[in-house]
Amino acid sequence: MGRPYDVVEGLLTLQVYRGGPLAKAGHNHVIASHDLEGTIYVPDDPLRATFEIRLPLATLSVDEPALRARAGPDFQAEVPDSAREGTRRNMLGQALLNADLFPQIVLRSQGIESGGARGDLEVHVEAEVRQAPHPILVPIHYDLQPTQLTITGEMALRQTDLGLTPFSAMLGALQVEDEMRVRFRIVARPAPPAGGAGR
Repeated sequence: MGRPYDVVEGLLTLQVYRGGPLAKAGHNHVIASHDLEGTIYVPDDPLRATFEIRLPLATLSVDEPALRARAGPDFQAEVPDSAREGTRRNMLGQALLNADLFPQIVLRSQGIESGGARGDLEVHVEAEVRQAPHPILVPIHYDLQPTQLTITGEMALRQTDLGLTPFSAMLGALQVEDEMRVRFRIVARPAPPAGGAGR
């Protein structure tokens, strides 16, 4: 199975874009999770690594100023509190993630291939959204040190790839684009021996 590494730090951001004929009436948003948790098992051959990572939905944030500032020119406009709160309510509501009934997204490894360059891999991931599995291919870069494993990546991802229907209003005149931009950084450290002290 390999040596277990517990996720101790993580940031995953989704850059979500406005669309439709009335797009100018909406906003682009940065959705973020700081609360990734789970375990990565790392054997001698990194292509045989496995993991399960959980993303709790209740703590997702919308448009943290620091994250918007880093997201580029498409995210520099001010977003009023009402728009942030409405976006979060729609995202977690029954029509999209239905977080009351399905409180987390779970990511499980299904296979790993070399990405060509040193430290680059392509990971076949099963994303469990609303308890339904959806296969996605995730390019990552990893740095494995004796006391820490760091994983980073960036990719395009469609909401429909996860079985979700993008939000729309006013008969589609204002909508959320299907394609999002995903960025993530995960830090994991060796799990303490069974029965040992916690980290």
